[in-house]
Amino acid sequence: MNRRDLLQAGLALGACSFATAALPKSQPAQALQTTMIPWLHAGEPLPLALHRQPAQGDAVLYVHGATFPCALSVGWRMHGVSWLDDLQRAGFDAWALDFAGYGASARPLAFAHASGDAPPFGRHAVAAEQIAVALRHIRKLRPGVTVHLIAHSWGTLPAQQVAIDHPREVARLVLFGPVVPRSGSAHANPPGAWSLVDEAAQRPRQRTGLPDGVATPVDEAEIDRWCAAYLASDPSAATRAPPSVKVPNGPAADIAALWAGQSLLDSAELTQPVLIVRGEWDHVSTDEDARRLFDSLQASADKRDVKISGGNHWLHLQPRRSALWAQTRSFLMER
Repeated sequence: MNRRDLLQAGLALGACSFATAALPKSQPAQALQTTMIPWLHAGEPLPLALHRQPAQGDAVLYVHGATFPCALSVGWRMHGVSWLDDLQRAGFDAWALDFAGYGASARPLAFAHASGDAPPFGRHAVAAEQIAVALRHIRKLRPGVTVHLIAHSWGTLPAQQVAIDHPREVARLVLFGPVVPRSGSAHANPPGAWSLVDEAAQRPRQRTGLPDGVATPVDEAEIDRWCAAYLASDPSAATRAPPSVKVPNGPAADIAALWAGQSLLDSAELTQPVLIVRGEWDHVSTDEDARRLFDSLQASADKRDVKISGGNHWLHLQPRRSALWAQTRSFLMER
């Protein structure tokens, strides 16, 4: 399976619509705050962008998937409302991390060279280190606060890893559209440090997995708006033809390893309550995938598998995201 095949498999997400009437009636969401926090990787300083919409309740940290940052996912506003807004209005101290190589975070030196000159950048263990740095920053700012993790797609791998490595730092874990091991053949040509993702690769993903005859959840004007913002997330995108975003290849390498049957971590070591949540047409996180992950959570104090109708792997940016948000809020508010 080549890199484009992996991307077509749905490792990224997209844009959609949502009715603001479903939100709790409360004060307007506060503006997004962005802080650069230091992170040193193999001697290279790579400051990370940590975004926040503050409130006084439990802290919730969101981590994104393989090909675009938080501003295009948990921070993306449709009809004036984002998932971060929804979390904040529910009383959560809402945070989101851009992994190195994405969004407002620093780009590694490997991005300045030919992709094949370095191994895939940003594998799940390295990403878990970045989450741990973000958790330390949150706890330094708010000592003693309860912290929950929400992760999507490939981001569920480093999220699980940090929850295993630091079990007292993560109270609850939401795995949205998780990627799990499958039985398959090994990837013959491991990718280099990075690859390019253009609009043509992202745009079709609103339909991936949807049955014939089911309308695309998002209209073309909204997809255009999201694609323009996506390309703008990489300052160098316009220098290439076609314009494209440079993304780390670590996530693609992780997915290739998982789908070749390798287990990159042991989910049986998770002790936190875990919510598995996905859309009914999510081909990256199928019924079989969710069942394998659910069965592996042998030490979890509380595990759940929720399938939401009317969405695919891009559920959080489609009309049915209201149900996703409600399920997540309910799970995180339990004691």
